[in-house]
Amino acid sequence: MERLYKMLEAYAQSDYYPFHMPGHKRNSLLTGAALPYSLDITEIDGFDDLHHAEGVLMEAEERAAELYRAEETHYLINGSTAGILSAVLGCTERGGKILMARNCHKSVYNAVFMNELHPVYVYPEYFSKTELCGEIRVSDVERILASDSEIKAVVITSPTYDGVVSDVRGIAGAAHRKGIPLIVDEAHGAHFGFHPYFPENSNTKDADVVIHSLHKTLPSLTQTALIHINGNLVDRGKIRRYLHILQSSSPSYVLMAGMDECIRMLSERGREIFESYAGLLEKTRVELQNLRNIELLSTENYDRSKLVISVKNASSAESGMTMGNRECGNRKPFTGRMLYQILLGTYHLQMEMAAGSYVLAMTSPADTETGMARLVTALREIDARLEKDPEKDSAGEKPQGERQRFPGQEIIFIPSEVERQGESIAVSWEQAQGRVAVEYAYLYPPGIPLVVPGERIGRLTSEKVREYIRMGFTIEGTEMKGKIRVLADG
Repeated sequence: MERLYKMLEAYAQSDYYPFHMPGHKRNSLLTGAALPYSLDITEIDGFDDLHHAEGVLMEAEERAAELYRAEETHYLINGSTAGILSAVLGCTERGGKILMARNCHKSVYNAVFMNELHPVYVYPEYFSKTELCGEIRVSDVERILASDSEIKAVVITSPTYDGVVSDVRGIAGAAHRKGIPLIVDEAHGAHFGFHPYFPENSNTKDADVVIHSLHKTLPSLTQTALIHINGNLVDRGKIRRYLHILQSSSPSYVLMAGMDECIRMLSERGREIFESYAGLLEKTRVELQNLRNIELLSTENYDRSKLVISVKNASSAESGMTMGNRECGNRKPFTGRMLYQILLGTYHLQMEMAAGSYVLAMTSPADTETGMARLVTALREIDARLEKDPEKDSAGEKPQGERQRFPGQEIIFIPSEVERQGESIAVSWEQAQGRVAVEYAYLYPPGIPLVVPGERIGRLTSEKVREYIRMGFTIEGTEMKGKIRVLADG
């Protein structure tokens, strides 16, 4: 059984001359760049066709399905986005209803727009003390499905960007009792199932469609992902048709070879690699538990590969605590963005993202002891220069274990109908409260909409966006900086 990478390597060393695309002709001399031109080919004889796989690519996808314990698996060379769009479009009819977690990635919202779907939202829990969204509760899914028989599919994100894991098996059971499929955006969980330290992947938990981003948490090239299909509740042919529509007709063989090599590594050495990875992670997490003012966060069901580092209860009384060209004054609240900037500017540690009160450090099996030690040392040094914020520390906030409901926003129109409702105007976020949004607003990363077209913007959302702007975050999705388009008479 041949591996794609080895075939490409052998072909690059052969005397076959390319009178075909791509235009670099496997020749790096023109640009002089050290890019993998020699491996970059198109669908030539002997190398199969991703859209009609019958040879080496079909075998590669079958290996991926076996590894992830899925019934059917397809390569995604346009990232998880192509898989999520195909899954949602393939499991619904135009104008139908879908039950979706409100904290889904914007690609789910794009699928809702494309198919003119009527979204019904299920909201995650919210922990005020940590400012983390929690999991989607099975009881909430059951309650909504019991009250609305028109819903044709359920889609959730598990794990979330912050690592929160929901009860996929329970939610799948709730959906299946109504005869509808569950789609799980498990893009951040491609490493699940390879060691007891991490949860099992959702293919083993009765999910009907599962999407994994190999590049997010495994050694694979950016833009590489997998879509898995299971059971008989989904129209597999319809999902495949959308994959053909939404994916490039000229898939990158470099990307596909990278996926095949990642799958090979996991198949041959996964146990050994993940044993070392889990040990390094646990050692790092233990060392970070001893900090006084910086806190390592987690929730009840959690992916421990994510290091969520909170400074919510910290302040700086040290005027020399610099963030780029800014400084914390005496006893100034310390924010996630400040921590992010110090880690980047002073310690040359690039975090995945900054939120209001925490930063997210993503890890993978490719992390090294040196890299983890640098993070621990940096956080210890920063922690020593911080102190408890007396106002926040004594505010009597609810403990993490006491849950709150995440505030919802009223849906006035479905996203695809908003533009038909009349003229729109751009207003400041102070003026946006109570108005019906015409465009999205989100922070990227993680790309979860704070505001969706057709929603009436609530007070809490308006205040939160203004708070993000004051902290220095950029609100994306809107045409004008500092403003959002709303219905003129809405």
